[in-house]
Amino acid sequence: MKNHFKNLLTISLLVFTALSLTNESHAQTHKLNLFIWSEYIDPAVVADFEKQFDCKVNIDLYEDVESMLAKVQGGGAELYDLVVPTDHIVPAMIKLNLLAPLRHANIPNLTNLNERFISPAYDRGNKFTAAYQWGTLGILTRRESGKPVPDSWSVFFDAKQQAGSFLLMDSVRDTIGAALKYKASSVNSTETKELKVVRDILIEAKKRSIGFDGSVGAKNKVLAKTAKAALVYSGEGVRAMIEDTNTVYVIPKEGSVMWVDSLCVLAKAPHRDLAEKFINFVLEPKNGARISAFTQFSTPNSAAKGFLKPEDLSNPAVYPPDDVMARLELLNDLGAKLRLYDEVWTQVKVK
Repeated sequence: MKNHFKNLLTISLLVFTALSLTNESHAQTHKLNLFIWSEYIDPAVVADFEKQFDCKVNIDLYEDVESMLAKVQGGGAELYDLVVPTDHIVPAMIKLNLLAPLRHANIPNLTNLNERFISPAYDRGNKFTAAYQWGTLGILTRRESGKPVPDSWSVFFDAKQQAGSFLLMDSVRDTIGAALKYKASSVNSTETKELKVVRDILIEAKKRSIGFDGSVGAKNKVLAKTAKAALVYSGEGVRAMIEDTNTVYVIPKEGSVMWVDSLCVLAKAPHRDLAEKFINFVLEPKNGARISAFTQFSTPNSAAKGFLKPEDLSNPAVYPPDDVMARLELLNDLGAKLRLYDEVWTQVKVK
């Protein structure tokens, strides 16, 4: 009897161990590690994906593309499955072999993308990217009774036009791009003379500002009334207006930056199959609409627009009219000449 009991106990332990190893293996293979901007995806969409695919989505956040790229290069390429880079950083990530080619057969919903976002200049053939959201850079400010809403970058870059405390964006290309637009230059200018002018403008503006922040942080400070104005992305601007009707988001009359963020699978993604299922899930029309309704950014998904509220589709802060679109520029990958921007930024930050 003792031997029989021992045998039963041994078998039970073996079964328990096998089940534990199976559960552990399932947990390791059925999870997705997403590296994304803060406040940039509807938690309900994530929860529905977890339920449908019996998995766990782990989310880490970043506030600017420079810190994202640094973390991915510093070992994140083996930790994360998906990342959401902005258009101009994609070519650099491709050259650094940080991204895995998308297997289009696994992502049939790519066909839902608007033609504007199919085969973009930064990724011909959508070999590595699936557009996620797009938007603009602009001014979030508070309305003042009896005064017109500021519609120029001069609210930051001209001391005579400053209406109160303001925040600059802690983003190299965006903030330099805004200053370049203010001086009627391209956001992709590599002219030394133009960049020196912008450097001096930013150094002077920094002295009058209350500092630098990311778009989400800047939005929160305007809402908290610790800043009168800030450089923010359109989604944060629109969400601020929803929360406080005394705030307004404006694309300056000089023009601004338009950007496109994309879902990308990292080259050493531990869960590549699940990552591609997530991209396909996000590109389903209803899910795409839910995400844009949550973020208040513009959807690149044509099929999703049928599920959006008419007031969102007609909001010029979300979907700018043609005359405003004509004054917007995408940031380009500047290659080796990016060092010119880094030099300007370093001088702005240290002075």
